Amino acid sequence: MTTGVEDLAVREPAVTGTPHARARRWSPSLVSGAVLVGLVAVVGLVALVWTPYPLDVTGSGPRLAPPGGDFPAGTDRLGRDLLTQLMAGAASALLVAAASVVVAGTLGLVLGVLAAATTRWADTVLVNMVDVLIAFPTLLLAMLLVTVRGASTATAIAAIGISGAAVIARVTRITVARVLREDYVTAATASGTGWWGTITRHVLPNVAPTLLVQLMLLAGGAVLAESALSYLGLGTPPPAASWGRMLREAQSTMVVAPWSAILPGLAIVVLVLGLNLLGDGIRERTDPNLRGDR
Repeated sequence: MTTGVEDLAVREPAVTGTPHARARRWSPSLVSGAVLVGLVAVVGLVALVWTPYPLDVTGSGPRLAPPGGDFPAGTDRLGRDLLTQLMAGAASALLVAAASVVVAGTLGLVLGVLAAATTRWADTVLVNMVDVLIAFPTLLLAMLLVTVRGASTATAIAAIGISGAAVIARVTRITVARVLREDYVTAATASGTGWWGTITRHVLPNVAPTLLVQLMLLAGGAVLAESALSYLGLGTPPPAASWGRMLREAQSTMVVAPWSAILPGLAIVVLVLGLNLLGDGIRERTDPNLRGDR
């Protein structure tokens, strides 16, 4: 789930006035990512209020029925409607991604700001703690939490969020330290602006674009991590649907019913690709060197 962080620089917003610069605000990556994520989000929201068949019913149709007729996506080895599971799985994936991003963003932002803006001793302690978390695999952390709390969506969110917080903390520390060395921050401090005012007025607005890009990438990684955990039986438990568990259940029937594995796999690809394209589009929108403002 880790991503390159040292190459993300914090820059002052550039003035955009030319038609070319305004056009670059809507990059192909941003539009494509928004469309893909929007489609999955719409499906997930619809699943909260309506699905073709009840999710917890076993055998709503013939086993391994091909797509078509009353079952547009076919059925699995137990006769359950795959379209219903795909729709409910979209809601589960978005829930885990959003909650993991909130957990990682909150913890990472607090740790990163404290590491960059407090004493050298605190910086050293927090950096070492972040390095330990980054070196700790998400799946291993999830296994430890499952041992204590049992397999659940909350356990998956906690494991993914804590692991992602380490990456966000490192990004935040680097960008906050860079902003604090800028002349306008020094001038604000010299004029009597307190620590909290400096952080809220000058640091956070400049950190936000870089942080938002990382959170989008983290959301994509969270979808993959939740699918992997569910595939191993450590993620979202039944009767709630999960694309990862659908892949595990389809493993024994891939030869006779390939659609049962292709469809959830394709759903994972679409959502992860959309989130990554959104991150790339946001970076193009906020980075003057990529925006074409010159």
